Amino acid sequence: MDYSCCELCPNLCRVDRRKTLGVCRQSDTVRVAWAGLHRGEEPPITGEHGSGMIFFTGCPLHCQYCQNRQISGSDGMNIGTLISIDELSRIMLSLQASGAATLNLVTGTHFIPSIIQALDAAAEEGFSLPVVWNSSGYERVEALAMIDSYIDIYLLDCKTLSHGTASRFCGRASYADAIIPVMDAVRAWHPVTDMERMKGTILRHLVFPGELSSTVDFLKVFSERYKDSFFLSLMTQFVPPKGDPGFPKLTEAEYDALVELMDLYGIDDGFIQDPSDDDILWIPDFTRSVPFPEPFADPDPYFLSIRDR
Repeated sequence: MDYSCCELCPNLCRVDRRKTLGVCRQSDTVRVAWAGLHRGEEPPITGEHGSGMIFFTGCPLHCQYCQNRQISGSDGMNIGTLISIDELSRIMLSLQASGAATLNLVTGTHFIPSIIQALDAAAEEGFSLPVVWNSSGYERVEALAMIDSYIDIYLLDCKTLSHGTASRFCGRASYADAIIPVMDAVRAWHPVTDMERMKGTILRHLVFPGELSSTVDFLKVFSERYKDSFFLSLMTQFVPPKGDPGFPKLTEAEYDALVELMDLYGIDDGFIQDPSDDDILWIPDFTRSVPFPEPFADPDPYFLSIRDR
């Protein structure tokens, strides 16, 4: 599976990305929007100094609410720097040298063949960090199988299991069909999550405004099928990228009801966001050298040298 007839994601656009852009809006050359240490991820992944993030430009999904819309393609923007395989491997090594707890590959689905080559090259130079696959969950199992042996921790979204919610917020009702096979495959490959040993799966779920019943349905399925294998990270801070005031906020009563439901279902391994946190901190600006508030992130110096060349 390569770029000549691309079938890396469920869109199956089958274009020759050496000549034509795919649905992800990327060619066969890796484009990186930002790389650096980030201290806003789940605690085990972040460690003392931060997770070594590589944000890839482009995405198989173009979610209406996407907080990374400057780089995902949701706004028609294409922020990022074209880099070679060697440069990608050098970024990985630089993040390790900076004290990163993990290598965190964000939305790398459409660049899987190149990422594998870069990981192999970095390993030859002494790269040894745990590798995190940070993904929307909109994947093809066949493509994930190519890179699974390199992955220590899956940080997967399960945005929704509802076709209606997926159509409204993810841009594709088919998201609800793609995510279950992905979760089943990852559970088979990584049946136990042990964050002390940096192994397993953290499944993220964002509570969408006005779609509380969708989250309730998700929690039921999670408790029945996945809670013994995955940690759950329940995210409550939906922030419309353009500040649309039309979206209702999650109420304190709704939040308390979700916490109670997790207790009822015996979901006690994982994390839950506090909706009282300052949610504006989670909207990055990739036009800046540091997209996140300074206490949360440090740019990778090697990446900056490439970006500013």
